[in-house]
Amino acid sequence: MTPQNHQVTLYHCPYTRSSGALALLEELGADYQLHVMNMKSGDQRKPEFLAINPMGKVPTITHGDAVVTEQVSVYLYLADLYPEAELAPPLGDPLRGPYLRWMVFYGTCFEPAVVDRAQKRIPAPAATSPYGDFDTMLKTLVEQLEKGPWILGERFTAADVLWGSALNWTTQFGLIPQIPVIKDYIARFIQRPGYVRALAKDAELAASQA
Repeated sequence: MTPQNHQVTLYHCPYTRSSGALALLEELGADYQLHVMNMKSGDQRKPEFLAINPMGKVPTITHGDAVVTEQVSVYLYLADLYPEAELAPPLGDPLRGPYLRWMVFYGTCFEPAVVDRAQKRIPAPAATSPYGDFDTMLKTLVEQLEKGPWILGERFTAADVLWGSALNWTTQFGLIPQIPVIKDYIARFIQRPGYVRALAKDAELAASQA
């Protein structure tokens, strides 16, 4: 069982952002329960789920009395919950600060920039934009990836599950350019055993919902 003898429950829709959280749970070797929902049937908008997460978004997890929403929060919580997996540098580790930086950079800079570009929105002035401008955001990320093989260098962490999953789907949709450093990073990530197991589970779940 997990710490405090409570099992983690992941509210999950296959082939969504929660697929990355599923891969993380697999990488952590976690004891977890899946609460599978069907987006085509609108399960994420039903009162039962909105009572847990009023935003109707996945991933959402429950752990005892704790309810954790928002993708980056879910990753941070889970990685700290299983310290034996060593996917989160602990307090006092020199990598803790960079780890938090790149986890939060995803939610505050990368995803807003990608969504703005996908929606063909007119960019806000850099001084008022949460991510400055798209090119600077991408250049900052690429320079970090070039230090490789992982986002923090030699050490694989939960941040790589977040970024590997995100870059995999954003390049597939043409939202992020498939430059060599990004392609190589994705290629390393999709060979990870946790991702492979999560992908197989998603394929099975999606087939059952078809």
